[in-house]
Amino acid sequence: MNAIVAMALYAFLGAAVAGLGGAGVLWLIRRRSLTASLAVVAAVAVCAMLAGTLVVAWAMFLSSHDLYVVTTVVAMAAVVSLATALLLGRWVVARSRALTLATRSFGDGGDFAAPTGPATAELSALSRELAATSRKLAESRDRERALETSRRELVAWISHDLRTPLAGLRAMSEALEDGVAADPHRYLRQIRTEVERLNDMVGDLFELSRIHAGALALSPSRVSVYDLVGDALAGADPLAREHGVRLVGDRIEQVPVEVDGKEMSRVLGNLLVNAIRRTPADGTVAVTAERSDVGVVLSVTDGCGGIPEEDLPRVFDTGWRGTHARTPPAGAGLGLAIVRGIVEAHSGRAAVRNVPGGCRFEVTLPMAAGV
Repeated sequence: MNAIVAMALYAFLGAAVAGLGGAGVLWLIRRRSLTASLAVVAAVAVCAMLAGTLVVAWAMFLSSHDLYVVTTVVAMAAVVSLATALLLGRWVVARSRALTLATRSFGDGGDFAAPTGPATAELSALSRELAATSRKLAESRDRERALETSRRELVAWISHDLRTPLAGLRAMSEALEDGVAADPHRYLRQIRTEVERLNDMVGDLFELSRIHAGALALSPSRVSVYDLVGDALAGADPLAREHGVRLVGDRIEQVPVEVDGKEMSRVLGNLLVNAIRRTPADGTVAVTAERSDVGVVLSVTDGCGGIPEEDLPRVFDTGWRGTHARTPPAGAGLGLAIVRGIVEAHSGRAAVRNVPGGCRFEVTLPMAAGV
């Protein structure tokens, strides 16, 4: 028993010396090719076996002939092991180089195409992760291009919308200054109207900039959607009467939500104002608030006649105003973009779809905890 323990100890010491030597070599060539590292690993395994065998043979006092035979057998195993390691290393390096070339498409703005042919499990997993990253980058580039297009359109539309009231204000102020205004009080009322219009546009721009910068500070509290919708309907009633539009709010459930009351009132107000302005006289704007499997759904349905299907994905884009017939007289295409920004800040979702005779804007909000 003691002899077996001694042989095991001798074999361990011999293999440990070879292993430490191999570890040192691996540290020295840590920046070299994977092929060299695999060759060193194979060599360490064979040398460890050879060292352990030689130490045990020396301790057992084998004959020189037996020692020569053992050494020859181990040397042949070393040759086969090194050759196999080199072939495996070259194959892995080739697959790695192919993967490196495929990843260069990221820098060129292209999509990642995984190399063909078999690969190790690790390289295959890396290829899948790179493919997923490529899809995300492509989506990000598409969003960036869409945002850039929206910004250019917004600048053009805002410039146009600002030029008209500014030109009117200049003309009216010059008429008042020269004393040629037939009805100065009417001019002053018109100036005030234009100033309020400009103030609303600047307020919308400021709100949108806060949303895009992630600086929209929310103060959520537990409120009932019944109260939110009721306040919004009361605020929009004078505009509806002016346009001859009926406001209907029949299906409104008393479901609690955790929202910023001021910001959500702005969301509902924007949706109602847009719906009223786009609905012809004697039309109806219907508001509902119902619970669903995904939360609380607030919807505003108008009688605008519908939105072209190709325009539906752009309805909530910054600066989008659609066709001339759907353009509100005082709008800058910011109201719906603000709606989406506020709703998403509440972890909700804003959507639009066509319905017979018009379109329906839906805002989905998570229900309050404990409901």
